[in-house]
Amino acid sequence: MINRKLDTIFRILLIVCAAALGLLGLRGKGETPAPSADAGKEETPAETAPSETAAVHNLVAETGTGIQVTKAADWETKYPNQYETYMLNTENDEVVEYTEEHPYIKTLYDGYGFAISYGSARGHNYVIDDLYATGRPHKLANCFTCKTSSFTAAVLNDGDSTYAMAFDDFKNQVTDDFGCFHCHQNEPGVLYVTHRYLADAVADDLDSVPAADLSCGQCHSEYYFDPATKATTFGYVGLAAMNPDDMLAYENSITDGEGKMFADWTDETTGVRKLKVQHPEFETVLGEGSPHGLSTSIVTLTCADCHMGQTKAEDGTVFTNHNWTSPLDNKELLENNCSKCHKDLAAQVAEDQEKYWERTDAIAEKLVKLDEDLSAAVTAGTLSEEDLESCRLASRNAQWYWDFVFVENSNGVHNPSLTQHCLDQAEKYLEDANSYLKA
Repeated sequence: MINRKLDTIFRILLIVCAAALGLLGLRGKGETPAPSADAGKEETPAETAPSETAAVHNLVAETGTGIQVTKAADWETKYPNQYETYMLNTENDEVVEYTEEHPYIKTLYDGYGFAISYGSARGHNYVIDDLYATGRPHKLANCFTCKTSSFTAAVLNDGDSTYAMAFDDFKNQVTDDFGCFHCHQNEPGVLYVTHRYLADAVADDLDSVPAADLSCGQCHSEYYFDPATKATTFGYVGLAAMNPDDMLAYENSITDGEGKMFADWTDETTGVRKLKVQHPEFETVLGEGSPHGLSTSIVTLTCADCHMGQTKAEDGTVFTNHNWTSPLDNKELLENNCSKCHKDLAAQVAEDQEKYWERTDAIAEKLVKLDEDLSAAVTAGTLSEEDLESCRLASRNAQWYWDFVFVENSNGVHNPSLTQHCLDQAEKYLEDANSYLKA
């Protein structure tokens, strides 16, 4: 993480770099057109930033139109370069079982499916295979939310009732996995918000968010399933409320059908009504303190800038790379873009992530100890009901803040400042919880 004393110098350097590069985020809605007949002639990418006076109007898919999914393979002939790079995602086929790599989650997620099976993400092409293969039980169809274009279209056509279908009933309707439809609907070259819960959450700020960020944010985000409708829902309305503090307060304010505080599950040994954070990349990248976020950075980059980028086909055609990878795995991007500001991005990331894991693992172990001590106190009956509930709430909050960074896929790199804030809050609530046990 950047030393605060060097912050001013660092910002000046970034300004110089940005000015020299003319660095632009992907702001438009268009995809690069099909390859030109003039081999060797570079196409001008359609995804360019609008002028300062240009109005941006992000597109949201309509409901009730009876739309059908056009599969990724159907676009292979017209968009061969995009399709070829999309299929490269199959090369990312390694799965790490987190319950083995981080044994503490068996305690922290005890009573929930992720304590049974928690595999790392791999290429998007495998999402349906991995959904079916996981050892976690699937009761409702809402588990399909980001896994198949078939489900996305069904929600658009039939509404929120789709979320409450039985998992096995919807399983028979799956005809396509994660394809072009998620980001482009049936219009390659145009970016749509096809998951309308994102548009509902961003609300009046929709047009202030780059279309490329919205595309990824539909799935790489923090959500919960509404207790009444079972629909995928975000814990905020508007960008101002899109921060961990307000999001936790929002989820703490929700009640279930029995009038109890909403929970993804209850730990039976401690009685803590726990929350499971998903994968809040959208909220982290656009959050306060982000090096490349909306309002807090000098060089603003979208998800696509860093995880896709522009590349050139053999005939010279320039197009958007649809192989979603870490920037560290994209040599072309590192050399042509990242290296202009980062002398050694790989080394910088490794250093940041080492610090992240050291602190994240340490707090996880403290959370495990809290679970054990709280369980013992429940069994012994040593706490008053008031103190017990206060301890449970502090424990719930501590784990939620820790989980917010543990499940965020950059391991602290997307927003080091926000990461440290969450870990600070986790430790604060840990101290609060322990104060009741030591009283």
